[in-house]
Amino acid sequence: MRQTLSSLTLRGRSFLGAGIAATLCSLLLGERILLRIGLLLLVLPIAAALVVARTRYRLTAHRTLESPRISAGHAASVTFRVENVSRLPTGLLLIEEAVPYQLGSAPRFVLDRLEPRGTREISYTLRSDVRGRFEIGPLSVRLADPFGLVELTRSFARVDKLVVTPAVQPLPDVHVTGEWTGGGDSHAHTIAAAGEDDAATREYRHGDDLRRVHWKTTAKRGELMVRREEQHWQSRCTLFLDTRHRAYHGEGPGSAFEYAVSAAASIGVALSRDGFGLQLATDAGVMLTGYGGLADVGGGPLEGMLLEELAVVRPSRRLDLAHGIGGGRVTAGDGLLVTVLGMLDDDDTDLVARLRQGRGTGIAVLVDSMSWASAKVRDADAARYADSARRLRAAGWRVVPVGYGRALAKAWPLAGAAASASRLAEAGFPGTPAGARG
Repeated sequence: MRQTLSSLTLRGRSFLGAGIAATLCSLLLGERILLRIGLLLLVLPIAAALVVARTRYRLTAHRTLESPRISAGHAASVTFRVENVSRLPTGLLLIEEAVPYQLGSAPRFVLDRLEPRGTREISYTLRSDVRGRFEIGPLSVRLADPFGLVELTRSFARVDKLVVTPAVQPLPDVHVTGEWTGGGDSHAHTIAAAGEDDAATREYRHGDDLRRVHWKTTAKRGELMVRREEQHWQSRCTLFLDTRHRAYHGEGPGSAFEYAVSAAASIGVALSRDGFGLQLATDAGVMLTGYGGLADVGGGPLEGMLLEELAVVRPSRRLDLAHGIGGGRVTAGDGLLVTVLGMLDDDDTDLVARLRQGRGTGIAVLVDSMSWASAKVRDADAARYADSARRLRAAGWRVVPVGYGRALAKAWPLAGAAASASRLAEAGFPGTPAGARG
């Protein structure tokens, strides 16, 4: 009886209350006709609830996502199919899909009748301007009687995951390295010297192509081993993202922090498609290490892993960069080091400046966080931002200043090997030496 009463709609409860009131009034007034009306109002919702509760529909549902990973600001197409596998036709079905509020309102659909062995396919779209990893489902079905007195809800258990990645901007082709900055696991003459069966091998690393597995050595060692000679000389890059909350202004999808995450995604995708081996790190530590190449074009292993990691990165409460890049946690050696940074104080600027070592190339994408703030904050931080750009450039870094309303694609050529102080002066960016402006 408790389950029956809980399945009554507002209309059904109103019928039940009116029936009780009419029955009591009929007993007090001695009106038999009123008693019949009251009993009818009482019996109708209870009978409808018992009929719906005892109806044994057997339904199956299958959900299909057109793509399990979309970019922020784009739509995802979802299709689900409901099938009645019982021998009885269904009544009115109210179908609702549970989705997080970031993806919009919950999709709702009405199926008037589903014949035995019949199927229905329903499609809808989801859109999110907020990146993240979201669960879609479970799908719930509400059974209702023709009078709308009872609704009984049944839910499926299956949920699917949708990853909303940062927006990626296509970047122009830029020669970001000076001299050759990478090294493979072995030289090109390894095969000739050792032979194919005795090829130099190393242990399997996350992101390695399984086609490179050397099965003979794997059988001997008892762990996956891959060929060294199949990975030729490859430039490597360390991509560092400053995630400190205090380094950025603004809130929501249009904040300076989201701009920085999108910039890191754009740079990482461009470098992975150029064949760079990539290491992603934040002020919390190293998040990802993988190898790029032609197999990764269009969303391959490294690109997909990079975007999924950046989809869930959140601002940290750390006050400085010492935890992330101090103590040699982030190093590039003679390779390429790209940093995406927010506002820096003097200590942080010195720490970043010392990261570039030897002949390595350092590129600092310096987000002008003050351009997202009020005029009062901009006046206070303008000198500090210009000083950070100047000091990094003096330490041999290629500084790419970006800010609110300034597309990364337009500023990215400043990261090229041919970028000079005069080009920075022509672009009108802060922190340019006075002599270059002349």
